[in-house]
Amino acid sequence: MNQIQYTNRAKAVDRRPLNFIERLYLWNIFIGMFITIKHFFKKKPTVQYPEQVREVGTAYRGLHILNRDEEGRERCTACGLCAVACPAEAISMEAAERLDDEEHLYREEKYAAKYEINMLRCIFCGLCEDACPKDAIYLSHTFTPTNYHRKGLIYKKEDMLIPNPKTQPEEYAKAKGLIDDKKKK
Repeated sequence: MNQIQYTNRAKAVDRRPLNFIERLYLWNIFIGMFITIKHFFKKKPTVQYPEQVREVGTAYRGLHILNRDEEGRERCTACGLCAVACPAEAISMEAAERLDDEEHLYREEKYAAKYEINMLRCIFCGLCEDACPKDAIYLSHTFTPTNYHRKGLIYKKEDMLIPNPKTQPEEYAKAKGLIDDKKKK
């Protein structure tokens, strides 16, 4: 038997000499082959992605969505809390004020003139979603699309904004259903 003696910092192991069977390593080779053969007959975990979609958990965080209200107005007021809460500093925005003739169309006088999320930096933690006081940003259950170029992975406001309910009611209902399902879970 191996006897282990502990000292303050290091442990000393008393090693016994290997017998003839152990020196041939046949038992270890047999165990390794048994494990290999056992895994050979298991179901493969590979999923053929675009054709088959893997089930994700309820806590999965995927593609970012910028929400609108029922009247089609953008909810984001460019307060910057999501950018401050982001630990990866993936969100950048520029605020702008509405013109005098536009103020009657919108309930807020500030809006995000530029809103970008760098998906190469994003860690999908969901802190931006928690920090938003207007419920303007959500992380959906949709997988994040891939891209061959780095510029394609910087999402602008137009890429994340859900459709307008007045001009595109069917697309809005579909997008709103994804958001409401996320709230229920």
